[in-house]
Amino acid sequence: MRMRATAYPVWNRFQPVPDGRLSLREQLVRFFRQGVADGSLQPGIRLPASRMLALELKMSRITVSGAYEQLIAEGFLEARQGAGTYVAARITDKTPLPPTIAVQPRAAVGSLRARRLVGADSMSTAHAAWPLTPGLPALDAFPYALWGRLEGRFWRRRPAPDLSYGDPQGFLPLREALAEYLGAARGVVCRPQQIVITPGAQAAISIATLALTDIGDRVWVENPGYDAAYRSLLLSGVTAVGIDVDAAGLVVQDGRQRALDARLALVSPSHQYPLGVTMSLARRLALLQWANEADAFILEDDYDSEFRYECAPTPALKALDGENGRVIYIGTLSKLLAPGLRLGFLVAPDDLVDALRTVRNGTDHRVPTSLQATAAEFIGNGHLGTHIRRTRLLYAERRAALLSAISAAGSGLLSVATAATGLHLLAGLPDACDDQTLVAAARQRQIGAAPLSGFFVAPPETKRQGLLMGFGNTRPEAMPGAVQTLCSLIEDSTR
Repeated sequence: MRMRATAYPVWNRFQPVPDGRLSLREQLVRFFRQGVADGSLQPGIRLPASRMLALELKMSRITVSGAYEQLIAEGFLEARQGAGTYVAARITDKTPLPPTIAVQPRAAVGSLRARRLVGADSMSTAHAAWPLTPGLPALDAFPYALWGRLEGRFWRRRPAPDLSYGDPQGFLPLREALAEYLGAARGVVCRPQQIVITPGAQAAISIATLALTDIGDRVWVENPGYDAAYRSLLLSGVTAVGIDVDAAGLVVQDGRQRALDARLALVSPSHQYPLGVTMSLARRLALLQWANEADAFILEDDYDSEFRYECAPTPALKALDGENGRVIYIGTLSKLLAPGLRLGFLVAPDDLVDALRTVRNGTDHRVPTSLQATAAEFIGNGHLGTHIRRTRLLYAERRAALLSAISAAGSGLLSVATAATGLHLLAGLPDACDDQTLVAAARQRQIGAAPLSGFFVAPPETKRQGLLMGFGNTRPEAMPGAVQTLCSLIEDSTR
């Protein structure tokens, strides 16, 4: 009786939480595990019988018995025949380090490449549900029911052969559907054999960089540019050289001056992120000329190219690629459907496909076959084209609502360059306003705008401050309040 009286206060501290995430048995198991770990349940303590503990805790005996059985199976408890259940002695039986061994402080954790990237994500604290978060499509417009039916069709046919490792280049029906779509929508004439499926555009950039460069090679990147792509390049071991971007896109002459010997150039000619500009034809031809002369390659990130509001989409840079085959085209369904799908692809010249496929296989950048099969049907049956046409109208409405909100509340505080493409607007700020400080304050109020200064690879010669405001995943009725809050924060910061 003395042992039970000593032990019972431990059980009385158990407080179940009826939140629906964990069952009562799971909560009780976690409670016992924690007790063993923190020493409140000492080795060798005899536990009450399941019936007694169930009465004490006002729980079902089945629940308590089930928790005991799981803890015994995991080795936290042990059952002694005819003697009851005890805390297992071996769980907390630890041999301390000899006193002569000094514990050394841990050195800097992670590689130099990884440490350089800490804090480099401009969107790391933003939330998909927050208004004005850039980089997100209309998640409320995702075709949930249709997608569910198509994926269910895949599983209903019991696709045993498709559950193996699969082709390292990707699911053939998806590559066939993509080849047909790209030729019609983006002017990219290709065959399925030239397409490699990847888990998103960022993985595609990583695969291409590993396949086409060696450690230390120099690579052109847009400055400012897509920060996630920049991180992928650094982790691949190359040297990213920031190249200026102006109203006509990447300044090729600046690239020639900074890194004439670069092996690769990463560009987004159709819709540059974050500035939103479109690369001119003259710049596209100049970029291709440089690649031919330098025996280099171009990674074309065809970001947000489908969403233009005042003119027809421009053809991809890949459509201008000559017989030398200098352009590797990168596409994704992240902005067309949802980032969570993690589905992208590369289109490469024939002589590069083997290297890309080998790297993709070696790095295990694979996409689940069920996802690829669903996407193949979605694209091949014309649903993607229908979805793009429908969301283009939706985005035009949301873009107009954001412009109207800025006009009403942001006069003199937010100066907007009305780019005719993409899913975000870039606003200039008063000289006295720091965009990083402004965004930090905005996110405290759950507004997901991003700072322009966070997208620069290297500091620009002149101060470049601005605010990226996404409208793709923001309903029109949420925009006036969010813009008004931003304007109030700007006024506070400039007083």
